[in-house]
Amino acid sequence: MTPQISASTSRSLSHKVIGTHTPVEATGRSLILNGHIDVVSTGPLDMWSVPPYEPALANGWLHGRGAADMKAGLAANLFALDALHAAGVHPAATVYMQSVTEEERTGNGALTCLTRGYRADCALITEPMNDTLVRANVGVIWFQVEVRGRPTHVCESSVGASAISATYKIIHALESLEAEWNAQRGEHRYFEDATKPITINVGKIEGGDWASSVPAWCRIDVRAGIYPGVSIDKEKRAIETTLLDAAREDSYLSNHPPTVSYNGFTAEGYVLPEDTPAERCLRDAHSSIFDLDLPAGVCPAYLTGRVFALYDNTPALVYGPICERLHGFDERVHLESVLKVTKTVALFMSRWCGLESTEKSL
Repeated sequence: MTPQISASTSRSLSHKVIGTHTPVEATGRSLILNGHIDVVSTGPLDMWSVPPYEPALANGWLHGRGAADMKAGLAANLFALDALHAAGVHPAATVYMQSVTEEERTGNGALTCLTRGYRADCALITEPMNDTLVRANVGVIWFQVEVRGRPTHVCESSVGASAISATYKIIHALESLEAEWNAQRGEHRYFEDATKPITINVGKIEGGDWASSVPAWCRIDVRAGIYPGVSIDKEKRAIETTLLDAAREDSYLSNHPPTVSYNGFTAEGYVLPEDTPAERCLRDAHSSIFDLDLPAGVCPAYLTGRVFALYDNTPALVYGPICERLHGFDERVHLESVLKVTKTVALFMSRWCGLESTEKSL
């Protein structure tokens, strides 16, 4: 009986599934194919052209939440392995197919796999990167800012202090910090020509208790990007200084400064070293399929690649298909690009891992 290449062994690690291909004779270099299955929320359903969880095809695009980020990449990994099997060959090295969760919030899905001992000579993460290799990506700091007001009845609002109104000033201060950090992009290699490498995003705001009281509290949840190589502690201090400076300029906040807490995850950014054997192999495979040189760029968002690059010194190739509207309405992925990326992954795997005939397993 011919073995199933992609699932000779498998384990579930709290919603992470790893399929292991083990060759008859390991003569090539091992590989991790990684992708995440979790997605972000949809937002108001009436703002989608089609229901987000009913996949729709239109003009060569597949629409739906998670279609691009990143179930198309997972499909590319799986079908690349399947294509080799259909050709009567399979990798001559160990290949781990990892489907993980907790990428959108923490990256702990890939980290769990690493701590359980799943290691290889290279990791390929097929995130939707518009047929581009990620050369560098930013780190992330999540934090929460809370402002306390002076509540009164609305008929006495002149003697109250609105926490919501005061929070606007905090938001404007964070916008200024974002502009300051983006102005420094020329000091960070690979980010010199990026339009906006750093985003400090106020992703959530809530406050007050009801419409007829001056609000006593307001809270914002914020995500800040940071350049690779920059100290997380240093940037935390910059955030805190920005908030305190803004408070000093306000008559109420100067006596009631906001508080900041780091309530989510923090992650350093990373830079992929140039011209590693893994990159050369992917570059050659991409050129063979696309008949174009493999472009490389920066990503202003968190990526799982940092887990392999920073914590295991493993070449982490983040590369995937063309997409649009990530985390937005009508998310979509270009199917011709998915097909070409699948072929590229299959060719890369055959050259990186080497091949052996499936007949050796009989």
